[in-house]
Amino acid sequence: MVKIYRFSGVRPVPEAAPKIAAVPYDVVTAEEARAIIGKNPKSFLRVSRPDAELPDTPPHDDHVYQRAREMFVSLEDMGLLKKDTTPGMYLYRVQQDGDTFLGLCCCLDVDDYRNNHIRRHELTRYDKEEDRTRHIEAVRAHNGPVVLLYRDEEGLFSFIESQVAHNNPPVAEVHTEQDAIHQIFRIANPEVLTVLEQRFASVPSLYIADGHHRAKASVNLADRIITSGRKPGDEVCRFMGVIFAHDRVKIHGYSRLLSDLGMHTPESFLKKLEDCFTVKPYGNVDGRGYNIPPTIADPGQYHVVHLYLAGTWYECTRPRAPGATPLEALDVAVLQKYVLEDMLGITDPRGDARLQYLGGARPVADLERLVDDGTYQLAFAMQPVRVETVLSIADAGGIMPPKSTWFEPKLLSGLVIHSFD
Repeated sequence: MVKIYRFSGVRPVPEAAPKIAAVPYDVVTAEEARAIIGKNPKSFLRVSRPDAELPDTPPHDDHVYQRAREMFVSLEDMGLLKKDTTPGMYLYRVQQDGDTFLGLCCCLDVDDYRNNHIRRHELTRYDKEEDRTRHIEAVRAHNGPVVLLYRDEEGLFSFIESQVAHNNPPVAEVHTEQDAIHQIFRIANPEVLTVLEQRFASVPSLYIADGHHRAKASVNLADRIITSGRKPGDEVCRFMGVIFAHDRVKIHGYSRLLSDLGMHTPESFLKKLEDCFTVKPYGNVDGRGYNIPPTIADPGQYHVVHLYLAGTWYECTRPRAPGATPLEALDVAVLQKYVLEDMLGITDPRGDARLQYLGGARPVADLERLVDDGTYQLAFAMQPVRVETVLSIADAGGIMPPKSTWFEPKLLSGLVIHSFD
């Protein structure tokens, strides 16, 4: 069963929230972060991406992490960030593209991660774990939320949603350049907080949707403190998450881009592809969309992948194998086996430089542009994975191929921070 905790969050004062709120540290390069900071010196990227302001310093040098701590303290000293005087929880609401997403921001127990009550579906990389572990330790705060899902039962989401009305107006509101609205509402009523803690105690598992490295880094830090013989303290043994009902989020496909065709010409590639897929020209595609709708009847019985090559879209279909496990039945797994490995020799989808990814809410036109201008030779547009499939794979202890899912909403950093000073 899952334990959740209230905490005294560090938050921007309302008028500073639009300036401080920043995109997650791992969706921008150091150069991109530097440009954002140049336009907005109050951006939380100064904390989450300190390497952006130290271009001549190795990115994992001690001074980089010290800089993160200095920038965090600076925002507090200027009165732009303040810590709540009493513990509470927070509602994080995102309104974008006609959808509304609502999650509960609270603290979670590293023991639930260790005991697999907090489940994951992706592998973590040691270098990324180590970077975030050192960052959390230096700043002495969890400043980027882990996004998690729960199976909504017995009206839990409805109860959480009802708290918006009781806690209006929001304590922070940010309008992004993409026309999304991010709002934070604070729950301070002790009786409501107790109800939330009790109701989540009956939830058997949470599932990490986004932030696998942040979660593992939090566990690593607690383990290191314990191993050193020091007493870690309750707050270090907890990390900040925002929890969403599993049926109240969205998943977009994660596209693949190839820089070459190996030994193939476009014509021979299409011919060889017909050994494992039925390949048909698709026709016109709405480049404004995030996904390409299948034209095949009963697409649930088929793997469906859309290929863009030499200025033409193709629909590639293959019947689903009876008895396949949820992991084996993934479109990305089939594409990896029959095309990337067998046809192109790409056996390391995490490290092969010929393979790149374009994720999330990016219009199909972006794929066309990257192929048409010669940056890449072809693109595969993938269908979204069902949320229930992700949960089933995590329940079975499976690991999905890299870049299988892009969850929405994407949360901003700096709107709520869990400090353990």
